[in-house]
Amino acid sequence: MPFAIASGHALTTESAAAVLREGGTAVDGLVAAAFTAFVVEPVLAGPLGGGVAMIREPGKPPAILDAFVQTPRRAAREADLDLDTITVDFGAETQVFHIGAGTVATPCLVPALLDLHARLGRMPLRELASEACALARKGHVVSPFQAHVLELVAPIVTSTPEAKAHFSAGDGLVRPGDTLANPLLADVLETLALEGPRFFAEGEIAAALLALPGGHLMADDLRHAAPVRRMPLHTARRGHDIWLNPAPAMGGLSIAAALEALPDSFGPLTLAKAFDQIDRLRTEGPIDIEPLRALLKDHAAATRGTTHISIMDAGGLTAALTLSNGEGCGRMLPGTGIMPNNMLGEEDLVPEGPLAWTPDTRLATMMCPMLLRGATGEAVMGSGGSARIRTALTQVALHLTNGMPPEEAILAPRLHMERGNIAFEDSPRWAEELRRAYPEARIFTEPHMFFGGTHLAMRTARGGFEAAADPRREGAATIA
Repeated sequence: MPFAIASGHALTTESAAAVLREGGTAVDGLVAAAFTAFVVEPVLAGPLGGGVAMIREPGKPPAILDAFVQTPRRAAREADLDLDTITVDFGAETQVFHIGAGTVATPCLVPALLDLHARLGRMPLRELASEACALARKGHVVSPFQAHVLELVAPIVTSTPEAKAHFSAGDGLVRPGDTLANPLLADVLETLALEGPRFFAEGEIAAALLALPGGHLMADDLRHAAPVRRMPLHTARRGHDIWLNPAPAMGGLSIAAALEALPDSFGPLTLAKAFDQIDRLRTEGPIDIEPLRALLKDHAAATRGTTHISIMDAGGLTAALTLSNGEGCGRMLPGTGIMPNNMLGEEDLVPEGPLAWTPDTRLATMMCPMLLRGATGEAVMGSGGSARIRTALTQVALHLTNGMPPEEAILAPRLHMERGNIAFEDSPRWAEELRRAYPEARIFTEPHMFFGGTHLAMRTARGGFEAAADPRREGAATIA
């Protein structure tokens, strides 16, 4: 049956394609792809992380399923917490991260996947988990991008002997071409597929997570972990309807502000100015589009642990999921092969530090799966890249609404503006103008993972399918 799939890894995409070839729905494919991502994209995705899904059922309006992490219902004593601070060297810059059991937030991703499957799946969960389990048992060949991500977060994934042993081969971390297996995770996924929500909330996974020394989580946190259904934020541009992740997430608000404020015709300086002002509004106060429009009127002429999956099926179902494990907390759950999230230690999420959070609150995220519909068809997409999610998706959406084909829209050079600092991919079309305006700019001579990884599936107005994945993060797309 016809379909379109795009994701951040060839094996993730293939696992979804195999399910749809067997008659599964887009949600079946999404669940299978997420399980496989846990295995082959282990820094970017994990069963004890969070995510956001965009779902559109045939004949119904789009819906958001917020499966991002929740802060614990109460805080443990600071003296009892397992907290470490490490510095990660990203080459041109370094960044401080907080890890340890004290940074683990309540994970809501698995409950969301099980909820989606119960409502919109067709195939048994054990069949959806089979490919991920096989890959985890026999091992998969580590790709250059995944090896690079592991190298970037080496201080985290080597912070304990157990974590180091899991991600190492020979005398160091796994390298491209090495085989990485995780039979313990295979056992977990098989049992999850058989037992369902109970296994996550009350079974062995729950017991292992609650027994991790130095954390905040209690049994009530896991029993109450659940996705939140939200009405998407809607905007429009050049005859296209666009649906985005709404508040409390920040990504959708930022993207909507840019799409609504930018004139039909604009240059690179206008785009940079828009991103700069939206970033300032994001960090200093509520985003108000009217002042942004006024500001841009005279200008008419900125790697993180996130990945994305987009799927459309022949029955008209659309399913997209952006998922993240943060950078991981550096601690392995005994007997599971799983490293939980470190979301309470993420500066983007808890800027005042890993103790400065409000109990029992859904954290805001930049994740923003989005749906775009116009005369040429309907496209669903999302991106990894932390703060770069908003600028990556804005630029791809701008290109699509200007009539550019999906693959060209994803391959087009990007810029990012954050905290007054600009970075951009070199391009004859705009590089000289940006260099003059921003002599201190960080310039990339070729497409780079820094600018996110946007993966897109499209159903054309004629009923056909297209798919495009971002080579910046080794994406893979397929259609049938």
